[in-house]
Amino acid sequence: MKRLWARTGAFDRPSRLLMVNQFAINLGFYMLMPYLADHLAHGLGLAAWAVGLVLGVRNFSQQGMFLFGGTLADRYGCKPMILTGCALRAVAFGLLAVADSLPALVAASALTGLAGALFNPAVRAYLAADAGEERRVAAFAAFNVFYQAGVLAGPLAGLALLTWDFGAVCTVAALVFGALAVLQARALPARPPAGRSGEPAWRAVATDWRTVAANRPFLLFAAAMSGSYVLAFQVYLALPLHARALFGQRTGAVTGTVFAASALAALAGQLKLTAWAQRTLTGPQAVACGLAVMGAAFLPLLPRSRGALAGAVALTLCAVLLACGGALLYPFEMDTVVRLSGDRLVATYYGAYSTASGIAVSLGNLAVGALFDTGVGWLPWAALTATGFGCAALVVRLHRAGHLVARPAPVAG
Repeated sequence: MKRLWARTGAFDRPSRLLMVNQFAINLGFYMLMPYLADHLAHGLGLAAWAVGLVLGVRNFSQQGMFLFGGTLADRYGCKPMILTGCALRAVAFGLLAVADSLPALVAASALTGLAGALFNPAVRAYLAADAGEERRVAAFAAFNVFYQAGVLAGPLAGLALLTWDFGAVCTVAALVFGALAVLQARALPARPPAGRSGEPAWRAVATDWRTVAANRPFLLFAAAMSGSYVLAFQVYLALPLHARALFGQRTGAVTGTVFAASALAALAGQLKLTAWAQRTLTGPQAVACGLAVMGAAFLPLLPRSRGALAGAVALTLCAVLLACGGALLYPFEMDTVVRLSGDRLVATYYGAYSTASGIAVSLGNLAVGALFDTGVGWLPWAALTATGFGCAALVVRLHRAGHLVARPAPVAG
């Protein structure tokens, strides 16, 4: 903890504020979202298709709008998008506290996703600019510690609030985001927009998007990294499915333990892993190593478990290795996106990168689900392992071909 405070204190006030902001964002989000499906199904009595619709709208509105959110941040400034996103999420969570009809729930879910699409690229672009090229990797390492701390604390806070009711969870989460909007309106300095020009907005946006689409090294890197997001998401999909097969009705406790172990591993290892990688590896090498570790995380699940204890150990080891691999690559991944952008339209690049990752997760989850349906127990784990190793090999190849070297990004005419 002392090391974290020392690292955080070395950054300027805006960076420190954004790190604390990310902790609070995840605290508010994760105190509510893990319990939303149960509230919809059992608290409100919605049919399974309606629950899926509400959750799917949230995911689609966020992943599908990341590019728009990043573009707006470059056009109008990061601070307005951060404030708007936090305010929108406060409204959305307040609506979830009182909504009991499907149209209202769908609207609240769409607003929740849109809010994330607005502030996520803006926060990362602002942090990258404020930290500067020399400290960008260290800034994103510290940022990820606050991020993971929010992921860990949020569900615990939500569980405590559920002793009252789900409305209390929504209300407190809304207050968290409302307080964030007020705090940042007062304390976060405004930065001039990155993409302001004299041409009409629609034409300027089209030019920005063509610029991103013409940046072949960025597109290749985004494609190579898409597997990391598929692998990381398996904490929510493949590992709970495997836990259900092993432990039946005790799945909830096992999954919660695995989830906590994952977050704690990222919290404990992030700064040490980043410091080690900065001493011994280049940025692309750190990314490739992180991907390889994420792929290797699924190897303990390949053998058939010989009992509950062995199964629990394998699940926990998988989650810890996934977290460590993600912690190793994350700061260098974020830095690479900025370098490949040529330090222009950074929020737009982050938005495009997040949209591509979201599409990859959706397609990857369909594939993982299909592999589980085959009934061949080792097949999903083998495929996920191959994904990690394959993506690592792609990053190494891109690095050797010179595609990950910082250079001026292409500008569409």
